[in-house]
Amino acid sequence: MEKVDKAFAELARFWDDLLDRYTVKTGNESLDRMVNIWNQYQCMVTFNFSRSASFFESGVGRGMGFRDSNQDLVGFVHQIPSRARERIIDIASTQFPDGGFNDDPCWLIFGTVAYIKETGDFSILDEMVPFDNQPGSEVTLFDHLRISFNHVVENLGPHKLPLIGRADWNDCLNLNCFSWDPNESFQTTENNSVGSKAESLMIAGLFVVCGKDYVELCQQLSSKTSNTSQSSIYSAEAARAQKEIDAMIAAVKKDGWDGEWYLRAYDFYGNKIGSHENEEGKIFIESQGWCAMAGIGQEEGMVDRALDSCKKYLDSEHGMVLNNPAFTTYHVEMGEISCHNNPWVIIGDTVAARGNDAWELYQKISPVFIKDQTLHKVEPYVNCQMVAGKDAARPGEGKNSWLTGTAAWMWLTASQYILGIKPTYDGLLIDPCVPQTAHEYTVKRKFRGGEYLITIKNPDGVQKGIRQLIVDGQPVSGNIVPAAEGKHTVEVTMG
Repeated sequence: MEKVDKAFAELARFWDDLLDRYTVKTGNESLDRMVNIWNQYQCMVTFNFSRSASFFESGVGRGMGFRDSNQDLVGFVHQIPSRARERIIDIASTQFPDGGFNDDPCWLIFGTVAYIKETGDFSILDEMVPFDNQPGSEVTLFDHLRISFNHVVENLGPHKLPLIGRADWNDCLNLNCFSWDPNESFQTTENNSVGSKAESLMIAGLFVVCGKDYVELCQQLSSKTSNTSQSSIYSAEAARAQKEIDAMIAAVKKDGWDGEWYLRAYDFYGNKIGSHENEEGKIFIESQGWCAMAGIGQEEGMVDRALDSCKKYLDSEHGMVLNNPAFTTYHVEMGEISCHNNPWVIIGDTVAARGNDAWELYQKISPVFIKDQTLHKVEPYVNCQMVAGKDAARPGEGKNSWLTGTAAWMWLTASQYILGIKPTYDGLLIDPCVPQTAHEYTVKRKFRGGEYLITIKNPDGVQKGIRQLIVDGQPVSGNIVPAAEGKHTVEVTMG
């Protein structure tokens, strides 16, 4: 029994250490329990197993996915950064020389930047990494990122929007696959992209978000190197990439806007998908989330109108459905609630300073706030992949729990975008977006050898904005707490 007790004590210390990296006290026990324990625990489980041990996700192409693993990283990197570093190298080693599949390259930028911002470890960019695990094909990880960015730029359709290839995040939106057999797997159906005009607005938004990260990374590298020539190269690369991002934004505004929301795609023949012109599937959630996150057309009011359309057409008491109206003919996506992509809309809400809407949708998706657990069926402390939509026989019934990208996205949404403690290259960005009813909370965050006790007060009941930031008793301009070892107190006043 002594050895058993010792083993349990060691296990308890292990988890106490991991879960002590980020803790919050809001006065809302359900939120605190989810953020402090269960969401982080699920992120660890998902990182370890990806989709390989799931009874739900099986068949061809499942297991340790490129796209899945990069997303899982953002929920895990603060816990054991060294393992996240290893995973990035492993993921990049599977990339093809031309960059890979159409949305996948962007995810490599997404995961790598999250790691560097958490750790400050730029040396990972100098690691020599092969293509497709082929010896002798090694280039630096930074070169992989550059090729990833270029893959999107070099594969644009007639509207100068990204070609969708086989699919984007939505593997079931096979615009280059033609089958009317419900028994035929979307993973094995022949993909015919020759002459295709199929373009993805989701990839366009993803490209702008990750492209901005790539530009910022190049600027950081330019400022950090003492080699003048190398600095100029990084600076030029940042400028080149920004031009491509600006062109993508212009393309979305011109041919990706449907009047009240963003289109989802153009199909093989160049027809609109996710448009008011369609009888079914008029609006899809993915492009609304990513284009809102990217802030495309925010100054013209496009982001707010798209988010309003999400509430009007997609929302339900259990969360937002993937598309609406649901398809009544043979399509794989029939209007379920994909918990994985609801956080994209929540983050879009925070970009648009809509704290009330962000919090409302977060509560619908987070399992700890679901009232009818008998209907929900899956564990009340674990995020699931999807929930039956408003047109289903049992709206609110959940399935595919544990091994899902929902875990990482819900963690990112709560910790960085609602509570607003976000790693940057220089320190912690304090940028909460909360409901007007949130008046005070504290976050303890361990970051790069420092421990920060952050108290956020919202005396005027605003949804976004920082009026004052005090670090260790001294006022700080802006809203970034500089990274420094040791213990620090941070006082934040919203307004």
